[in-house]
Amino acid sequence: MTSTDAPDPQGVTAGINRIEGYLLWQAETAGAEERAEAFCDRLPWLTTGQREEVERVYVQDRLDDARRDLRRVAARCEELQEEYRARYRTLRRRLVAACLLAGCGLVFVTLLALSLRGAPAG
Repeated sequence: MTSTDAPDPQGVTAGINRIEGYLLWQAETAGAEERAEAFCDRLPWLTTGQREEVERVYVQDRLDDARRDLRRVAARCEELQEEYRARYRTLRRRLVAACLLAGCGLVFVTLLALSLRGAPAG
């Protein structure tokens, strides 16, 4: 296997994410259909055509709700991701500043110690 034959980890991950999303959406659709059937079972007076229409509208409504919820969750995830990036940048800057300050302090103390060691006694 050459380096060009190696799978692209990001491509593989993206593919797995798409498959997972597809399967989750199919489960959501099946669940909505089951709930629609259960809802219509409580309405025995519906004609076949009415029942099909109520089920179709019910499923569509549930899927619209699910889609809206997913978009809201995705937007919130992006907000949190940006918030955490900003916090990380701030912490990284503080750490670099603290390291530079500590390094400068160490250099100052070392130079001070060397100058005191080399100074003639009194």
